[in-house]
Amino acid sequence: MKQRYYSLDVFRGATVALMIMVNNPGTWSSMFAPLKHAPWEGCTPTDLVFPFFLFAVGNAMSFVIPRMQESGAAFFWRKVIKRTLLIFLIGLGLNWFPFVQWSDGMLQFREWASSADPTKGVRILGVLQRIAIAYFFASVLAYYVKPKQLIAVSALILLGYWVMVAFLGGDDPYSLGGFFGTAIDIDVLGIAHIYKGEGVPFDPEGLVSTLPSIIQVVFGYLAGVFIRNHGQVDWLWPKVPVSKEPHFKLVSGLFVSGFILLVLGWTWALGFPINKKIWSSSYVLYTTGLGVMTIGTMIWYIEVQGVKNKLTQFFDVFGKNPLFIFVLSGLLPKATALIRIPNGFKEDGTALYTTPFAWFYKNICAPIPGPTELGSFVYSLIFLAIMWSICYWLDQKKIYVKV
Repeated sequence: MKQRYYSLDVFRGATVALMIMVNNPGTWSSMFAPLKHAPWEGCTPTDLVFPFFLFAVGNAMSFVIPRMQESGAAFFWRKVIKRTLLIFLIGLGLNWFPFVQWSDGMLQFREWASSADPTKGVRILGVLQRIAIAYFFASVLAYYVKPKQLIAVSALILLGYWVMVAFLGGDDPYSLGGFFGTAIDIDVLGIAHIYKGEGVPFDPEGLVSTLPSIIQVVFGYLAGVFIRNHGQVDWLWPKVPVSKEPHFKLVSGLFVSGFILLVLGWTWALGFPINKKIWSSSYVLYTTGLGVMTIGTMIWYIEVQGVKNKLTQFFDVFGKNPLFIFVLSGLLPKATALIRIPNGFKEDGTALYTTPFAWFYKNICAPIPGPTELGSFVYSLIFLAIMWSICYWLDQKKIYVKV
């Protein structure tokens, strides 16, 4: 089997495509249930997207870390710190962008912290920021700690996080109001820079809940090491007689490992509920198990069976410029929102305006016959198609934006 796995590129691309689609509905008020996040505890298909992407980051690390180890510590630290800072700053810039906003009929600079309301400001953390932090610490662990020891370190971190959540929180430590990490986020970041989409200051990509997400990347790295070695890894289990089929141990090993992680996640959920918003330890095991089994399925389908079709090519295009297209999918709606299209008047005669994307949804997608969720879903598919077209053009021009 080739050292470079096309199936891993397809996995990463599919994850990015789903991230773009679920982040860009026609309207947040009308979405099919599988495209919504769980209100608190539980896990919907949408709740798998972010951990799968972190898992994919770890997969990619398994191909890079050996080269870094050959190049030495100075090279490693220079590369990792540079990449971490770039990804974090891009995420922070995306939160602040477009740096101006309409107010009283004119464009005004968007303040870092509002002078009018001290509880409002630019959010510091977010998806890219969590990716950056998790990538940094997972890289350090992967560089300095051997795979077998990494398993023990990961277990200790997940157990330690459970203990902290259980004993440092309120009367209901697993609830929105009882989660202990929120107080730390407010103290460190300031209430003006905390996400408030839950109705109260609470950041689903907060500092404390980033700790177990590091292990999500580590597990992706360990899975990648297992794949690179074609399933022959003595640190995981001793060599045993297997089928002469060359890919039997690889694919079966992934499925068995994934199933074990699923069972452990389900079992742990009895005491530490599966919860994306606090990134519970059971959530890490559960989503990693599904990620491992998904990778195993793709390897069997794409690498072993040799299937390459329009669907795999569609996702592969996303996988070649994942960070760029994800950032662009966030920048484009924000940039075009500065364009105001007249949209009638209020009762007091004040002019109303809409944005290009909102106008497109309201006039093209929303009138589609059927439930309102259908129009919202069609909008997200059209938006995804636009992003794919950009990726396809970049791929045809051999332009790959690396960070």
